[in-house]
Amino acid sequence: MSTSRVPVLGMILKGYPRISETFISNEIRLLESLGFGIHLFSMRQPRETFTHASVKNIRAKVDYLPERLIKPLPRFLYHNLSLASKIPKRYAAAIQTAYRRFLRTRKSATIKHLFQAGYLVHRLLPRSGVTHVHAHFAHSPTSVAMFTSQLTGLPFSFTAHAKDIYTSDQEQLREKIKLASFVVTCTEYNRRHLLALSDGHATPIHRIYHGIDTTLFSDSTQDLQIPKPPYSILTIARLIPKKGLPSIYGALKLLYDRGIPFHHTLIGDGEDRDKILRLIQDMGLASVTRWLGTKPHHVVLDQYRQADLFVLGCEVAPNGDRDGIPNVLLESMAMGVPVVATDISGIPELIENTKTGLLVPSGKTDKLAEAMIRMLTDAELRSHIIPNARKRIIQHFDSKALIGDLAEIYSSSMLNK
Repeated sequence: MSTSRVPVLGMILKGYPRISETFISNEIRLLESLGFGIHLFSMRQPRETFTHASVKNIRAKVDYLPERLIKPLPRFLYHNLSLASKIPKRYAAAIQTAYRRFLRTRKSATIKHLFQAGYLVHRLLPRSGVTHVHAHFAHSPTSVAMFTSQLTGLPFSFTAHAKDIYTSDQEQLREKIKLASFVVTCTEYNRRHLLALSDGHATPIHRIYHGIDTTLFSDSTQDLQIPKPPYSILTIARLIPKKGLPSIYGALKLLYDRGIPFHHTLIGDGEDRDKILRLIQDMGLASVTRWLGTKPHHVVLDQYRQADLFVLGCEVAPNGDRDGIPNVLLESMAMGVPVVATDISGIPELIENTKTGLLVPSGKTDKLAEAMIRMLTDAELRSHIIPNARKRIIQHFDSKALIGDLAEIYSSSMLNK
């Protein structure tokens, strides 16, 4: 499929660039710094009007797949029928896989993913130099990667993150694990779940933490003194159920009713925006809370510098969705902002209670409020948590160190295809 002498990693993404997926853009940038050639295939056009400045340093070529099924159907049919005429046996096998998967879920997305793969293989992959296909997120991007692999014989792999693991059809996910050359995930919690799901298949499942660029989150003005009221409390999160924002505001209401002066800043956006903003009004917290929406990196950094406390109330959503280790926790700890969070999923892999932060059970607003007050007022606690937390990030969650492990895995597949 290629004529280039330099192996290229083809990376399939749900969308690119996305302001909430700095961990992916950071990975791409670091891999390029190690000499990797990367070609990005995005399933969606950008949906935000701005992006982080670091994205400008990425050199990878980006091609966009048709997003819908019906409107681009003539293009889909042309490229897929042309491909089918060239590789009839491979295409027939991919149709059988698509049919089997469609019977499980009865979702037309399966057909779209096959067509997107056919378009990618026939229109975009020739002369790209791609020798390995990797997808970020285990749902639709991995479906496209799986079909691309069937149509070309190229190995494919995927990184599983959070929602894509726990809200996907588990039989569909099991099949992807079986067919992949390897799987990467960002927490040990996730890795154990995927291992149990794999039913003993030989596919390697690697745990590699995302990490952050610690040089970007080190300009902190924090000290170890007890902050003075009114306290500055910060939350950065998508406004979706798994972030536990109602629990945060329930806890803030308890602080407010006790006469504890504070200002709370919320950065982020999402499907629950109207619900959360209405909740703030109904609780009488509008005078002490501000919502900034989605903001670029320099604004986020400034908010970290002003914060006395970072709080996140992650929980398991009704549909099973849950976080891995939110990068905002890493960033807060690196910036010297002490963290109060919940003890679900992979978060305890990052935060050791009373050592590098405070952990409470999810949904317990009273416990969350107590932990927030303690973190704001206990000088001895802050004096060891703040430096210990930053030390933990530097030693175990520096993306420049972690990328070496990931690069070795990619290289092994790309050079031994």
